[in-house]
Amino acid sequence: MTKTISAVVLTKNEEKNIVRCLKSLLWCDEIIIVDDNSEDETLSVISSRLSAIRNKIKIYKRNTDRDFSAQRNFGLEKANGEWVFFVDADEVISDELRKEIISVCHPESCHAEFISASSKIRKQVQHDTVGYYIRRKDYFLGKWLKYGETGKIKFIRLVRKDAGKWIGKVHEKWIINGKLGEFYNPILHYPHPTISSFLININNYTDILTEKWHQEGKKMKFWEILFFPIGKFLQNYILRLGFMDGVPGLIMATMMSFHSFLARGKFYLRYKNA
Repeated sequence: MTKTISAVVLTKNEEKNIVRCLKSLLWCDEIIIVDDNSEDETLSVISSRLSAIRNKIKIYKRNTDRDFSAQRNFGLEKANGEWVFFVDADEVISDELRKEIISVCHPESCHAEFISASSKIRKQVQHDTVGYYIRRKDYFLGKWLKYGETGKIKFIRLVRKDAGKWIGKVHEKWIINGKLGEFYNPILHYPHPTISSFLININNYTDILTEKWHQEGKKMKFWEILFFPIGKFLQNYILRLGFMDGVPGLIMATMMSFHSFLARGKFYLRYKNA
């Protein structure tokens, strides 16, 4: 019996990215879109430019309410596939990664062209494997980043539907019960086309993060506001060789340091007397 694959994509004002993302997912059996009340033309673009596959796409409108795990778990609940594949709207699935995933989820449909791709899966596929880590490769300011914050980052993105759930309001993680494997080819990520869009995202995410810390009862020392961001920059730019990525590497290290500074600064000012 063929195992089905459901792709789940969260959207919020993604009119510039969504077509490229969804076109790279046409091989999935269904595509679940959970839209956080987009104010741009995201949904109109899907209807007009992807009408040929509209029967494969299911759209749900749901307020994220500053809880990305709840949004992802909602998509997980709506998915009908035996395997569920979470993809962000600013990501693209390469043909090489597609072949790897199909070799695991649809082995009976593999052709000779999949053999070489299947052989590159880093951890031997076993029948009891319930999920897979996938590396992510970032394209930032005209350059594919190889080092720094994002150089070796990987996430659990493909999992059997009933194997786990998402936790954490921001920087969420998929907690899986069972054996995990890893794919060789990465997801291609196209984040932050401009510095200004990066700053907007940092501002939004740090608001959510400070609320999360407060709910967890976190305490903040004044010195952390200074030294944590400095440590973050040195870690990404020096220890993780971010300088090897040139100017984009420098900007990425600086922005992630600023993320650390802004989150701690906001938390200290808002909750220092709590």
